[in-house]
Amino acid sequence: KGPLRIVGGGTRAGLGHPVEGEVLETSGLSGITLYEPGALTVVAKAGTPLAEIEKALAAEGQRLPFEPMDHRKILGSHGEPTIGGVAACNISGPRRVQVGACRDFMLGVRFVDGQGQVIKNGGRVMKNVTGYDLVKLMAGSYGTLGVLTEVSLKVLPAPEVVSTVLLRGLTDERAGEAMRAALASPFDVSGAAHDPMPDNEPVTFIRVEGFAQSVAYRTEKLKALLSPFGAEMDVTDDPTNWEVLRDVDNLVGKGDIWRISVKPTDGPEAARRMGSEAHFFDWGGGLVWARVASGTDVRGLLEGIAGHATVVSASDETKAKLGVFQRQDPVVERISAGLCAKFDPRRVLNLGLMG
Repeated sequence: KGPLRIVGGGTRAGLGHPVEGEVLETSGLSGITLYEPGALTVVAKAGTPLAEIEKALAAEGQRLPFEPMDHRKILGSHGEPTIGGVAACNISGPRRVQVGACRDFMLGVRFVDGQGQVIKNGGRVMKNVTGYDLVKLMAGSYGTLGVLTEVSLKVLPAPEVVSTVLLRGLTDERAGEAMRAALASPFDVSGAAHDPMPDNEPVTFIRVEGFAQSVAYRTEKLKALLSPFGAEMDVTDDPTNWEVLRDVDNLVGKGDIWRISVKPTDGPEAARRMGSEAHFFDWGGGLVWARVASGTDVRGLLEGIAGHATVVSASDETKAKLGVFQRQDPVVERISAGLCAKFDPRRVLNLGLMG
């Protein structure tokens, strides 16, 4: 009968514009309803804690390939991330550069639209392509088109070994060149990131995963490939580097946090223009995370650079002034408005969250 504010585990409540309305919480819809390791498929209710799903997968030597990040540190939130929140926000981590995003592994969804209708779309196999692909539409809609109640996902085997080649001392520009060279190689790189300031020394991270013998071979080949960059190199098997990068831990502090998507070759120029207090590059340089002074108009500073910039953490006043999400092409905005009118004609679902 009125506006609803959709809440899962509450860990991503700070994403988007503030929403007024009666809380509709999905945490009661919890539990894995189907898991078939042989079919690489898991089905879970939307309120199922992400940790519960990851634990069940790990017991069978499997994982969620898209490596969803945890927003709790940068948003200062609490609670437990849920699979519904991951799907609704299309949350993906460093491995997206190799395997794709959360949306690429969603096989099916069940959701309730703004009129209270229960809708099921997709299925439990990759070949189910009947009808409109509402699964992809729901991914990244932030609960504005429907309340997810169940998600079906494809999973993949976990690797035997994870190794990271570390290059120390490279500038942003040279690190970008090194990351692009690694990703263009035949050595199946699953992560390429650069942090200019861990312990006051720039470090570039190149990750390879798989069977031990293969990883050892590819690691040595990557070291040879990257040797012309003149950086000090070593190899580590410590996976915590990627957890820190995934969750943007190094940006926690005073100021606003932005997420900027650009061509990898434009990443260093974007960072330079922002004059950020801290920043780092993921996805081979195509994703720039930055912490800037509160109230900074990052989009204005990046004018002329193709891409989009999203406010992740800032005051409500800054969000209202600058807008959380980049304005879309007018044609895309009309399509988006039409979809909202179709799925939520009374405008009760997370009203105003996306601007």
